[in-house]
Amino acid sequence: CTVIFTRLATKDLHKPISILFCNLAVSDLFTSFSGFWISMLFITNPDITIFGSKDMLAPYALYTTSILSTIYNLVSIGVERYLAVAKSMRTRFRVARNHSIAVVFINWVLAFFLGCLPLMGWNCLHKEESVSVLYSPFCVNYLIFIAIPNVVVAFIIPLFTYLRIIIILRRRKLRMKACGQATGTYKSAEIQVARTSIFIWLLALISYAPFFAGVIFDATNQRCHIDLYPGVYIFRNCTAVLITINCLGNPLIYTLKLKTLGAKFKALKCLSINRVRACAI
Repeated sequence: CTVIFTRLATKDLHKPISILFCNLAVSDLFTSFSGFWISMLFITNPDITIFGSKDMLAPYALYTTSILSTIYNLVSIGVERYLAVAKSMRTRFRVARNHSIAVVFINWVLAFFLGCLPLMGWNCLHKEESVSVLYSPFCVNYLIFIAIPNVVVAFIIPLFTYLRIIIILRRRKLRMKACGQATGTYKSAEIQVARTSIFIWLLALISYAPFFAGVIFDATNQRCHIDLYPGVYIFRNCTAVLITINCLGNPLIYTLKLKTLGAKFKALKCLSINRVRACAI
């Protein structure tokens, strides 16, 4: 909420990449909200989160939609950074606000379509042969259909984009060094991109790898709910906690870490004391 408020209240942060950052914060907010909804259902009626119920379809669908939107936003940010660095050095192409808005719209449409497939009928409420043990009443084949392609997208595309950015910056640094020019700026940019990409990979690996492992276990498991209680369900809850930690880590890596956004947030905080001056600004 802090990221969303700061970016909407600051006009000079309404850039294409800022739109993607703000949309990422919205996706993380939806993920946290849906996780809280599932937690309340677990507290009030734990059995439906273990054995499955029609009441779990909507919160699980919202949870899936928000996770998919977060993944697509992370990929979009990586692609935008690559286009901004690589293409702008060769041509006059630049990512405009309309491009970012179109990408945000497409991300949400795709996430809602894939996430709401169980609400459209792809569920195992009335059949037991392929029901998920961890996420009943979802079907195992639906979880595999959702998990495997999106895990590949979430890891392969950011890997390519950030590695390409580092390679491009290093090549330009070597060219400038050969011409006897100062390379401090490119060296600093290269280090910053490398650190950011490492943080991205570590956070994504820690957050989503256990969930993916749970889906693989769910697909190969032949035992019933009672036989797996409580150890497997504790693991399932831990994967949800890790995904929530990812929602907390994304603003720190992508937005709050930026000096510009931090300075704007401090300015807004100081201006809140003087309401007249804040309204004038």
